[in-house]
Amino acid sequence: MSDGLKSRGMVISPRWLQGAVLTFVFGFTVLGFLATTIYRDEPPIPGKVVDPAGRVIFTRDDVFGGQSVFEKYALMEYGSLFGHGAILGPDFTAEYLHLQAEEMSRTPSAEGQRPGALSPIDQVAEDLHQNNYDPDTDTLTFIAGQAAAFDTLREFYSARFDSPTGENIVPPNFIQNPEEIRKLTAYFAWSAWATTANRPGHDYSYTNNWPPETLVGNLPTADSVTWSVLSIIALLGGAGIVLFFFGRYDWLGWRGVELEQRQVRFIPPGNVRLTPGQRATAWYFLIVALLFLAQTLVGGVIAHYRADPTGTFYGLNLSALLPYNLARTWHLQLAIFWVAAAYLGAGIFIAPLITGREPKGQRNLSYLLLGALVIVVVGSLIGEAASIRNLLGDLWFWIGAQGWEYLDLGRVWQALLTIGLFFWALIVYRGLRPKFSGESIGNMPYLFFYASLAIPVFYAVGMLANPSSGFAVVDFWRFWVVHLWVEDFLELFTTATVAYAFVLLGIVSEKVSTRVIYLSIILYSAGGVIGTLHHLYFNGSPAQFMALGAFFSAMEVIPLLLLTFEAWSFLQIGEARAGGPNQFPHRWAVWFLVAVGVWNFLGAGVFGFLINLPIVSYYEIGTNLTVNHGHTAMFGVYGMLAVALLLFCLRYIVRPDRWSTRAEAISFWSVNVGLAWMAFANLFPIGMLQIYDSVQNGYWHARSLEFVLSEPIHFLEWARLPGDALIILGGTLPLVYLAFQAVRYPKQVTAAAEPEKAALFTEVTE
Repeated sequence: MSDGLKSRGMVISPRWLQGAVLTFVFGFTVLGFLATTIYRDEPPIPGKVVDPAGRVIFTRDDVFGGQSVFEKYALMEYGSLFGHGAILGPDFTAEYLHLQAEEMSRTPSAEGQRPGALSPIDQVAEDLHQNNYDPDTDTLTFIAGQAAAFDTLREFYSARFDSPTGENIVPPNFIQNPEEIRKLTAYFAWSAWATTANRPGHDYSYTNNWPPETLVGNLPTADSVTWSVLSIIALLGGAGIVLFFFGRYDWLGWRGVELEQRQVRFIPPGNVRLTPGQRATAWYFLIVALLFLAQTLVGGVIAHYRADPTGTFYGLNLSALLPYNLARTWHLQLAIFWVAAAYLGAGIFIAPLITGREPKGQRNLSYLLLGALVIVVVGSLIGEAASIRNLLGDLWFWIGAQGWEYLDLGRVWQALLTIGLFFWALIVYRGLRPKFSGESIGNMPYLFFYASLAIPVFYAVGMLANPSSGFAVVDFWRFWVVHLWVEDFLELFTTATVAYAFVLLGIVSEKVSTRVIYLSIILYSAGGVIGTLHHLYFNGSPAQFMALGAFFSAMEVIPLLLLTFEAWSFLQIGEARAGGPNQFPHRWAVWFLVAVGVWNFLGAGVFGFLINLPIVSYYEIGTNLTVNHGHTAMFGVYGMLAVALLLFCLRYIVRPDRWSTRAEAISFWSVNVGLAWMAFANLFPIGMLQIYDSVQNGYWHARSLEFVLSEPIHFLEWARLPGDALIILGGTLPLVYLAFQAVRYPKQVTAAAEPEKAALFTEVTE
């Protein structure tokens, strides 16, 4: 390696690196400060709760014990708390609050019995908004109506969770221990108290008056309306400014003038030599395809529960075999596993393409990591099933189910997965290390490694979700994984991987791709880091979380708009450089990248921005509009990208005569049409009906089984079937076929056919 190469500086201006670092420092400085405020300002969990006579109703230990019951039985994957969780069961906070208010209005307080006093309903609202927590004695005093309602609702939840026949999709005799049910009721009672008790020094509750409930006088706060308006201004103004400058200066640069006349000839995939480590990734992609298939099958079971909440499947007692909460737990975990496995395989595969060589031992390390991944996947899925069935005793938290949405797996499996991701980053580092000695720390090889390292680092943050912390604190750290890991740093890896692939294929220059990576870092991080707070409006976080979350989450739409604007050019540029679509070997992989851009804008941008407005979120959180955003953003972006990476890598692994472009095309159209069907024929229309019902009849009603069983909703739930069938049959099975071909029929490249280096293209000079 020459001295000139060793001393090579950044290929673009160092100001890009400085801007990215400053954006990160600013965003995480704000989040770091807010991490301290969440501990200080979360709703207090009193040492004891007493009635007016001083009788202890429940204690802090009971509340935390109820939280453990909530986690162990994965009730967050059945219903929700503070609007966070699954959507088939009720929101326990809103349900308890509504039932408590009804009970209290039937037995007016002594104040309500005096001449000229408030009506029973108004009196209930006034009583509940009084904060009777005494921090000096660490005691919360329930008024008589609240205390009486607790006893009534304990029997209510006993009937639901310990019914011999099952109730509301809950399996028969699901929670048989009366003490566990008492503690669970205490947990719900505490959460309902936090939604009405005014935060000290303010005229709104700890949850910013969420949920909307007329019986208790919960109405939107001024903050929720004001910051909704300001977030719209931020979006429109920011989008206008950015689009102006990008239209004027072509900062993305995919169509840069230095590439206008350039044409390349792609080396036939069958002639590209592979390293032992690259060949090993065939097994990664087979597991990716199989996990994808399993996830969609379980998703079909979940959809059937929505269409037929009786818990039967053509006469089969489905809820006894695969309870809804277990099916949804597996559905979410499998989604994380197969997408992550695709990223792992792609990282290992691409590293030798960057350096042109591979260090010894990469194949063995890759197989070791793959074996560990299989152990974590199988062990965690079995553990979650055992925890939900109460078979693990005190070990449920460690090897069973932590019970937090997206962090469902037991802590041991979570730790092992974190270690595995760091081990993968080490494998990528070993593969890239020869390239580092000749590069600036701001150039593409380092950026690819930084993006890889960020994946384990920000998944590891989920370990801070301590079971001894209150809901608001756990939720804060959980969304570092759900939002920062998924919506920011997987985006970073996405951009780095796609940009590098385009460089390796000779489609764009290194300068252009480096600029695109930095631009994405700055734009995603400017809104995405602080935008994490849009998940935390109503979980007990202080009002400033709403202000910052609403304003900065609006900015998250801007980079999505830009990437969508350029999405079509991905395909056009690739085909143009190759001399036509039939000469481009990665046509369908790039089509999936086009789909990433489209769904990124639609799912994360349009649908995400819609529910991120505080005034909209106030009525819709935890409804089908949230699920619509989740499917179109998570599956539409990271699922499509994972498939694109799978197809890109498999194209070089599979023997050319065993490859099927028809299978690629069938998969592409099936998953995209199926996802569009799911969104527009099911999730979005139901979500709109649900938000209407939430405003009209109350949030608790929009989340009730009565709403799910209503005639229009029942019809729309069954209308989802064609889309799901299309994804399962036409989307996943062709990918399983192609991945199997890679394992069964890997190409054998002869020495004469091997190029001198691991190149993917040659220049057309004529």
